[in-house]
Amino acid sequence: MSVIFEDSLNGKLGDGWEWLRESPDTWRFGDEGLEICVQPGVADTVKNALVRTAPDRNDGAFAIEITVMNHTRPTQQYEQAGITWYNDGKPVFKIVKELIDGDLFIIPGRPSMRAKSVRLRLVVTANSWEALYRPEGESEYQTAAKGELPAPKNDQVSIQCYNGPADEQHWIRFTDFSISKEK
Repeated sequence: MSVIFEDSLNGKLGDGWEWLRESPDTWRFGDEGLEICVQPGVADTVKNALVRTAPDRNDGAFAIEITVMNHTRPTQQYEQAGITWYNDGKPVFKIVKELIDGDLFIIPGRPSMRAKSVRLRLVVTANSWEALYRPEGESEYQTAAKGELPAPKNDQVSIQCYNGPADEQHWIRFTDFSISKEK
């Protein structure tokens, strides 16, 4: 595995990031990373999505990783935070920590996720994805699910959160983003 891009998200953004529907009053740098307030909305209307060009999947397999930590336990149905994959400007896949019917899960696959912090790992190839996660305090990744991706076309990867409550402020911390080429 060789690292292509790393960003600790601590104090400033690395080169190559762009905001999608930026709301400057609802993101900040905290003591330990980038913090984004979970806003109401869905995949097509998400605010404060941080997007960057993804590596060319025709060149092999790549792993995208981020650590996600909830400052406040989610309360809104489908409140979520994690990685979203864009293909030709449209969100086509996500690996997130999400509240569904009162319980927290990793989506896709729906394994239970009780830890406050989780390391998400998305491995992509020219035509597939594998969603992995590692709860805080654990050393091994677990596979949540696997599937297919559409053919590469202007791919981008994003860190984002949405479906937040309209009447409360729930902040998510994102740290240690990386993209690596798999062997």
